[in-house]
Amino acid sequence: MILSMTAFAARAGTTPGLSWGWEMRGVNGRGLDLRLRLPDGCEAMEGPVRAAITAVVARGNVTLTLRVQRDVTAQPLAIDTAHLDRVLDGLQQVSARASALGLTLAPPTAAEVLAMRGVVLTDTAAPAGQDQIGPPVLADLPALLADFVATRAQEGRALAAVLTAQLDQIAALAGQARAEAHSRRDDSRLALRAALRRVFEDVPEADEARIAQELALIAVKSDITEELDRLDAHVAAARALIADEKPAGRRLDFLAQEFNREANTLCSKAQSVDLTRIGLDLKAVIDQMREQIQNVE
Repeated sequence: MILSMTAFAARAGTTPGLSWGWEMRGVNGRGLDLRLRLPDGCEAMEGPVRAAITAVVARGNVTLTLRVQRDVTAQPLAIDTAHLDRVLDGLQQVSARASALGLTLAPPTAAEVLAMRGVVLTDTAAPAGQDQIGPPVLADLPALLADFVATRAQEGRALAAVLTAQLDQIAALAGQARAEAHSRRDDSRLALRAALRRVFEDVPEADEARIAQELALIAVKSDITEELDRLDAHVAAARALIADEKPAGRRLDFLAQEFNREANTLCSKAQSVDLTRIGLDLKAVIDQMREQIQNVE
């Protein structure tokens, strides 16, 4: 079964004081290109994440994004006691100075003191460290990858159905070409014999054996049996690759080039309107098939 390189998966999780979200996207590519977008403080996760992805993905441009958010309200209040002492000492100095000047100041409330900068230790902008978020977040990664692979397999089944239908079209067109070539075989022989007679009428001294040899070469060059046999072989090979469990995208792409080569040769050898039409139809189907193959892993 073939896999598609186009896929998407997302997972979200929470633990007390922490929430996170994974997003994984894949599109077609010539090789495997991983782009990891991890928050600051999570750099140590990159190695395990890359290893997990490369174990299940062989080809494609894959982008994985992790977003982490701490619930500050769930964290215990942390106070910088040394800074608090400095603030309280400063408040005492202000109160004493105001009293010396005959001014009466209302004492600040505890809430006002806590609201002063630096008294409460908060760092809401920075994510939790990897030692805090690593285990629960990485534990969610296998499920994300399973969803991603399942999406690739689902897309792959759809691709396999399309490619199989296109291979059926190619096989049918090759059969039509074979029938058309067989039906015009007698006409070709009569045409060559007529040509031979005209040569001897115009040039009586011509070498009969040499002319017959040249006409035979023309007949061989116009024969499309080998091209049709190779098309049949390519169809069988492509069907086997689609059924194979191994990544088949590169091999299918190579086969598509061979399909196109045989169709081009068939068109160049065609000596009838019907064969030319079949050759052009073959080229159109093969081109459509190559577009689909670009998404196969």
